[in-house]
Amino acid sequence: MSSSLTVRPAAVEDVAQMARVNVRCWQETYRGLVPDAVLDDPGFLAARERFWSAALTDERYRVNRVAVAERDGELVGIAMSGPPLDARAAWGRQLYVLYVHAADHGSGAGPALLEAIVDPEESVALWVADPNPRAQAFYRRHGFVADGTAQVEGGVREIRMVRVQHGR
Repeated sequence: MSSSLTVRPAAVEDVAQMARVNVRCWQETYRGLVPDAVLDDPGFLAARERFWSAALTDERYRVNRVAVAERDGELVGIAMSGPPLDARAAWGRQLYVLYVHAADHGSGAGPALLEAIVDPEESVALWVADPNPRAQAFYRRHGFVADGTAQVEGGVREIRMVRVQHGR
């Protein structure tokens, strides 16, 4: 990885590349956890393009923060946070997406994306696949702890991890 990494707010022009990163990361990360029929669905890329287009243009998502990690004009990571789905949540923000190509793990892209979309002083929660020891270790290094809550989403067991900042 000879070139430098840039993390910046996502733009509508990034949607196609964001969708490709999203699909590739799911295939790299969730193979064996998510059915191959889902990961290899010919419509998966188009569905992710629609998702990212809405995330960047729909007024309902205006308070979300969306960032991309780029190297040599190619996206290698994506991230998005927003308000929690549960209005009674004890945290002010939820991390919805943080994916980095496996080849870029350890490059600093993950921490830079996290910092770009979540203020270090904000209380935040996320759901992470279980098992996914690499991602869980990443989040622990960044102050998140499992709170004992689990759910099954799309056939995948997930655990909730939270980072609560005092005074917020």
